[in-house]
Amino acid sequence: MASGSPRRVSIGFQGGQVLALRVSDEQLGSLNQALVSGSGWHDIDGEDGPVRVALEEVVYVSADKDESHVGFG
Repeated sequence: MASGSPRRVSIGFQGGQVLALRVSDEQLGSLNQALVSGSGWHDIDGEDGPVRVALEEVVYVSADKDESHVGFG
């Protein structure tokens, strides 16, 4: 996985499925560029291993802020 602090990302697909991953900012940026520029498949190098996503099936991408929280709040 690329360097940097991993962020929680949820990728929503047509049909209602959601894929939750922890990825670097670089991987998130690469996914966002791929969604804007075309269709096909995109490989994401997540914290738990690689994932291949069909871009034409993606409905949304939601990323947590890069702030870290400890405890409640």
